Amino acid sequence: MTYAVRYFTKTGNTKRLAEAMAKELGVEALPIRESVTEKVDYLFLGNSYYAFNIDPEVKKFVASLDKNKVGKLVNFGSAAMLNSTYKKVKAEADKAGVTMDRKEFHCKGEFKGIHKGRPNRDDVAAAVEFVKQYK
Repeated sequence: MTYAVRYFTKTGNTKRLAEAMAKELGVEALPIRESVTEKVDYLFLGNSYYAFNIDPEVKKFVASLDKNKVGKLVNFGSAAMLNSTYKKVKAEADKAGVTMDRKEFHCKGEFKGIHKGRPNRDDVAAAVEFVKQYK
């Protein structure tokens, strides 16, 4: 299996998850400004809600994906207020013709004192456990 990990973050929370997941998969976690040029079986995409939506940069990144290079897109992230971004990301993936995996990882993230210290060590460990199912 081949993997790539990309993420978008404004607070650093999703980056922490991405780096731990990538280490387990033996790849480097890169920000979404780094396009996916290699063919991968799974592309793990970290993102979160900002102003009740996914960031326009995430939408642009998903739209730029080559459906012939990405086997499946796997969503993950953290957020203080809202939960899963799955439906928002899947809507963009559908437009791009990229298949979205049904599973995802999500945990709480700290924002302005809400959920202080999250994602914590247990959250990061859970993210690592999540990616093991793809190995």
